[in-house]
Amino acid sequence: MAVAFEQYGRLHYLDPGGVDYHVGDWVLYPTDDGAEVARVVWAPEETTLEAPLPRCLGRATKADLRRDETNREHRRRIHEVAVERIAAHGLPMKVMATDYIDSSKEYDKLAVIYFTAPGRVDFRALIGDLARAVGARIDLRQISSRDTARLAGGVGMCGRELCCTLFFDEVEPVSMRLARSQNLAANPLQIQGICGKLLCCLAFEHPLYVDFLKQAPQIGEQVTTPDGPGRVVGHVVPTGEVAVRTADGVRRCPLMKICAKKNRVVHRATPDEES
Repeated sequence: MAVAFEQYGRLHYLDPGGVDYHVGDWVLYPTDDGAEVARVVWAPEETTLEAPLPRCLGRATKADLRRDETNREHRRRIHEVAVERIAAHGLPMKVMATDYIDSSKEYDKLAVIYFTAPGRVDFRALIGDLARAVGARIDLRQISSRDTARLAGGVGMCGRELCCTLFFDEVEPVSMRLARSQNLAANPLQIQGICGKLLCCLAFEHPLYVDFLKQAPQIGEQVTTPDGPGRVVGHVVPTGEVAVRTADGVRRCPLMKICAKKNRVVHRATPDEES
């Protein structure tokens, strides 16, 4: 089953342990710092996954729900105090998210503050000020622009919620080589996400392009289509089609319906493309 800590938040998967949970039920999710309250958004169903999933710790009690609401209030207060104290110290920091852990293995209470800054920041004086203001130990963590987008959330140019918010566990490195292999122009407006970095989808879509190019006729090659002979003028990888110029104009034909010359040379992916 799948649960979420926030409404419309990222899905986290659990083994229900044989219990028949329903959508909307409050359950306990195991974390390194103890059980946390989450809500079922995907009822239990059979799966073929081989990797074991964390086991649900049972239904959340009224005491668990009260503790969760109290911790949410602490997080909101920590965020307000952090913004105020940072401004008072005149530091170039922006608070992106906060967390409050009341069952840490190392400390009784721990306030985690995630922030961005243009460079290294000397926040030694700030830590003591924050600790006194919130009554907890402080852990300041500077995050990258990609992590900022993941925490803040948003909608990408594709019209869908950001992949890093929905399902990415770790962001893979993305290079311009991936954009070139997908025939994308080096235009920042087309290949950058809202974080200002290259789109993460370039990395996990790359194998699709490599596999397509191994099977597709090369651009400029003569082929036979259901509409007659023509010349390949483009590849439409997301839909598995080839653009062919025939006597009647340019047609998009499914790759499986394209017949190329028998002596054609099939595109072979380079080691860099395969990686």
